[in-house]
Amino acid sequence: MKQIRLTSIFCILFPLVLCSQDRPLNIIAIGAHPDDCDYKFGGTAALFAQMGHNVKFLSLTSGDAGHQSQGGGALGNRRRAEAKEAGNRLGIAEYETLDNHDGELLPTLQVRHQVIRAIRKWKADIVLGLRPNDYHPDHRNAGKVVQDASYMVIVPNVCPDTPPLSKNPLFLYMQDRFQKPYPHEPDIVIGIDNVWDKKVAALDAHESQMYEWGPWTNGGDASVALVPKGKKERKEWLAKNLEGYGGQMTGAKRAALNKYYGSKAGAIRFTEAFEIAEYGYQPSEEEIYNFFPMLKEIKP
Repeated sequence: MKQIRLTSIFCILFPLVLCSQDRPLNIIAIGAHPDDCDYKFGGTAALFAQMGHNVKFLSLTSGDAGHQSQGGGALGNRRRAEAKEAGNRLGIAEYETLDNHDGELLPTLQVRHQVIRAIRKWKADIVLGLRPNDYHPDHRNAGKVVQDASYMVIVPNVCPDTPPLSKNPLFLYMQDRFQKPYPHEPDIVIGIDNVWDKKVAALDAHESQMYEWGPWTNGGDASVALVPKGKKERKEWLAKNLEGYGGQMTGAKRAALNKYYGSKAGAIRFTEAFEIAEYGYQPSEEEIYNFFPMLKEIKP
């Protein structure tokens, strides 16, 4: 796991006051589609929400192309409603989907400004995004546009209609499986066993994706036909399919778990991992516990 040092020029120019636990943290996770953040951050988001912190999910597209037989505004509205229900099940404060078209997302100045304004309005302490290497162009471009916004959130003359942040947030990459140009580095790994059921319930709310579009992309109508019909059975089927979604327990991930959970690490089944981006605030080791206060409860 890479060393975390206060070497960034941003740390020198824009030092961030340690996140104090006398106020809630403001966290925004930004994905390309409704359900992106649920997959990669749903469990940790639920933990933050349970502790009284303010979590927002933002989808940069409406998801209006993600289905084999539906599309357009009707599908976008369906997915917006699914996202709202998923947010309710996680207990987060807000789940917003923008009207950019699914499959057409580009890191344009307009989209960058949407992201800058969203981060500022949320007064974010932590911003989570995707890495800009992925199978889906929307995912790649969502990652790129968050990178492009990362410094600009403190620049007053950019989007002057929205007050800038006084300090640069901590920017994190949510986990992915891609190896080139380099694999995701699990600087922080959170055990989510206690909220695994909430994460499954949130993804279950995305019915169009979990039980229709996702299976279809993996095998057409024959795969869709294998999805159980009953709500209870479908949810159990989904939970089993999700068990391996967090990726293999690599040596780097195990080292991070051991570091943060000590003797309790071996019992953890489900995790979410995050890489500290070089573009935002660079926390010290001690500050990580302030940004992720659930780790304080089990600090070795």
